[in-house]
Amino acid sequence: MDSSQYADLFLTESREHLSAINQWLLQLEREGAASGAEAVSAIFRGVHTVKGMSATMGYVAVAELSHELETLLDRVRRGELGVNAELMDLLFRSADVLEASIEGAVANRTVPTDDVLRRLRAFGETRPVAPPAAVEEAASPNEWTVPAPSGSGTLVRVRLTREAPLKGVRAFLVVQALRRLGDVHVVNPPLASLQAEQFVHDFALRLATTVSEAEIERVARGAGDVAAVRIGEDGAPVAARPSSSTESKSTMTEAPRTSSAIDREKVASRMQPVREPPTEPSPMPRAIDLAAEAGETASVRQSRHVRIDLRRLDSLMNLIGELVITRGRLLQIATGLDDPALADSVTQASRLIGDLRDEIMTSRMVPVWQVFDRFPRLVRDASRSLGKRIEFTIEGKDIELDRSMLDEIGDPIVHLLRNAIDHGIETPEERAAAGKAAAGKLRLSAERDRSAVVIRVSDDGRGIDRERVLARAKLSGLVDSSKTSLSDDELLRLIARPGFSTAEKVTDLSGRGVGIDAVYTRVRALGGAVDIRSHPGQGTTATLRLPLTLAIVRALLARAANEVYAIPLTHVSETVELQPAALRTLQGREVLVLRSDVLPVLRLRALVGLPRREAVMAGQPNEQVVIIDLPDRRIGLVVDELAGQQEIVVKQFDGVKDGLSFFGGATILGNGSPALIVDVSSFP
Repeated sequence: MDSSQYADLFLTESREHLSAINQWLLQLEREGAASGAEAVSAIFRGVHTVKGMSATMGYVAVAELSHELETLLDRVRRGELGVNAELMDLLFRSADVLEASIEGAVANRTVPTDDVLRRLRAFGETRPVAPPAAVEEAASPNEWTVPAPSGSGTLVRVRLTREAPLKGVRAFLVVQALRRLGDVHVVNPPLASLQAEQFVHDFALRLATTVSEAEIERVARGAGDVAAVRIGEDGAPVAARPSSSTESKSTMTEAPRTSSAIDREKVASRMQPVREPPTEPSPMPRAIDLAAEAGETASVRQSRHVRIDLRRLDSLMNLIGELVITRGRLLQIATGLDDPALADSVTQASRLIGDLRDEIMTSRMVPVWQVFDRFPRLVRDASRSLGKRIEFTIEGKDIELDRSMLDEIGDPIVHLLRNAIDHGIETPEERAAAGKAAAGKLRLSAERDRSAVVIRVSDDGRGIDRERVLARAKLSGLVDSSKTSLSDDELLRLIARPGFSTAEKVTDLSGRGVGIDAVYTRVRALGGAVDIRSHPGQGTTATLRLPLTLAIVRALLARAANEVYAIPLTHVSETVELQPAALRTLQGREVLVLRSDVLPVLRLRALVGLPRREAVMAGQPNEQVVIIDLPDRRIGLVVDELAGQQEIVVKQFDGVKDGLSFFGGATILGNGSPALIVDVSSFP
């Protein structure tokens, strides 16, 4: 089997298991061994699965580390080792090294594991080892539970390990591996029953092949999670294996279950990838999804999911984007020709393209827990390094975002969490002196707001010291020396400046002045907005407002002189015709009186460097005002005229030197001309 073709799948599967392992480790640390039996078992299963997959792939270092970690967990599971701080630190460290080893194995990079292997083995030797009776014994003939199938061919019996996850998948993989050696005439239980996991732990088959018994056993074991293999008729004498004088006279052998140490040569020989004749590639473990709906009566569970390379979804998104642009052009042409039949066909095609776009965009949506689930471990490690106690909660894990957007928000959230832990939440002694609970509260939440997702990071710490920020800003010459206070907007603009920090010393978590700057820059690049609200002694809340997707959005087209600009409708609440009587001047700034509100006015012409429009001539339309809704304020954007609404495909572009900062991308209009997309969240 050429394992390299399954490397990406192995990496994806392993990351999922490692994420779950970290979650269960956190729960085990909170609850201890007495109430954490479920957590220990779940961690054991996850490590065991990684061990089996890495053995199948031939990643010896990963399999060896998994084996030693599994051995230690088995002793915890049996109650031989108690759960304490020393054990938890070792388990967390082992999980980190295991993750690095997996990444390194896939990238053909060596990751040092000797230190953690030594610590795992040494820790296991501090208590008496499990008695031999606790170790799974070699199988004897009466342990085979299924009768031998009748027919021609060599009888092959296979018994899976007791802890094998997804037994049906593993049995199917064994059968598929043996089929590459010859013809499998009959399987007992039938293959459908195996896939449905309707068997105890063993199965038998008839194999017509010319290869040796040793090769049959090697291929069967190569599928992973195989405890024993017996080849030959029941009760018939079997020739002794020549490789060792101490081995059994039967070709049935048992995979070792636990040991205090395992040398690399034995691991390598046992976990060598199988060499096979060129044929159809066999599936990677767990690549076959046997998940079934509850109550399903079919004998074979039907697959409900399929893994798709993200690049294919990106390609589909690009194609549907081009199709949306072409649709706009068709609609424009059909409108000008005044042909009812053509208009009807174009309308129907437009509806189908819209449905296709919605389905493709939905297929790209993934829940935010795929990113959020790694943060509890981060908070745990950071709080321990600073000697702080933190209660971390996550809300809204099921909220969905576009895959490309989700990949981008991880780093900004990490910066916000680190700032909250380092600068916001106080030490237990400081909190006690302030009359607060010893453990600080840190909350990460996600929620839908129209066509956007709002992510908040809030804490109940000391809040941002505005006086300290103001003093540092004066020292750096960023504000006037006579200024006595800072508004929330001024505070955000200052702390988001590159290199700005009030920290007295640089730590592993913060102090270099890049945290909020990185958040602000990244979120703005995604077409979102950042808002920070802080109250002294009560805490700080940072809010990120992000579009659901970066690919296709609905926009309002506005004209300034002969140029057309696109304004995403996410931020547009209404449009009104500009009446000169509604304009006022307040503190030297132009404002608009709209019903009972007074809104600051920005002119699109002035923003893009065009001369102000002269007095309206006869027959010339009045200027229009686009009312922009932002999280903290409303703005009236004056444009020459409105050119309609259109779904636009967002194309990112690199900024140019001395270029304007309030453009979030570009698009192609229905007539083929380009238009810049206005980033209203960057308005001054």
